[in-house]
Amino acid sequence: MSDEEIAALRKRVEELEAKAKPPEKSDFKPKSDAEWRDEMHALAEKRMSMATPPSVVRDWAVIPDHIVKGIVEDRHAPTSASGMIPSSQQRETGGKSSTPGYVDPRPLSPPPGIDLIDRAVNAALPHGPEWGKGKR
Repeated sequence: MSDEEIAALRKRVEELEAKAKPPEKSDFKPKSDAEWRDEMHALAEKRMSMATPPSVVRDWAVIPDHIVKGIVEDRHAPTSASGMIPSSQQRETGGKSSTPGYVDPRPLSPPPGIDLIDRAVNAALPHGPEWGKGKR
C-alpha cells in the first residue's frame, strides 16, 4: 500500500470514529415524580380539549341512529349558493347593473293563506261591530 492509500484510510477511520462517538454532554435532566405527573396531566388535558364533551355524548345517545346519520351527512352538504341552487334555476348575469344585487322592495301584505284563516275564524266566532249587542 502506498502512503496516499494509508492516509485516505486513516482519514476514513477518523470520520467513522467521530460519527460513532456519543455526544460529549447530554441535556437529559431527571424529573421528579410530581414534574412527570404534571407534564402527563397537561398532555392529557390538551388531548381531551379536542374530544367530544360527555354532555354531548349523553344527548346524542337519546337520538335514533338514522337521525344522527342524517345530521352527519348534512355536515358534508354543500354550503355555497351555487351548490344549493340547481343549474336550471341559476340566473344568468346579462349586463352590468349600476346597483348590483338591488331588488325593488315588495309591498307589505299579509302572508299567503291568512285570508282563509280569517274566514274560518269569522265563521266560527262572530265578532265585529255587531258582536256583543245580541242576547245577554
